[in-house]
Amino acid sequence: MSRTAHSTASAPAPRGHYSQVVTSGDLVVTAGFGPVDPVSRTIVGEDIQEQTRQTLRNVMAALEAAGCGMQDVVKVTAHLADADRDWEGFDAVFPEFFDPPYPVRTTAGSSLGDILVEIDVLARRNPAA
Repeated sequence: MSRTAHSTASAPAPRGHYSQVVTSGDLVVTAGFGPVDPVSRTIVGEDIQEQTRQTLRNVMAALEAAGCGMQDVVKVTAHLADADRDWEGFDAVFPEFFDPPYPVRTTAGSSLGDILVEIDVLARRNPAA
């Protein structure tokens, strides 16, 4: 099955040799996004809640470029710079972007440099999209 890369100026441009989002049939996979403003390329927010909101806005923009939305997400992988400190604030933002039944999620502590969160998702879209 072939792969198609999609891109949008509404999400941060890749910093390396990878795509923002790729589709293969009805499968949609995003790159990992952080809390970066797509225009200024600056980090948005100082706390986990606002950084999570910006990160999920970036994920949403990438999904829209591929013809689907947050309601199509089946799997979320999240990295937190300090999982013990930030888990509750991070988790509290999810109902702003996802409706029940929520996608499955893996959340791990990771070294992220200057950001608090990075998220990538796996989604399924209507094959006709």
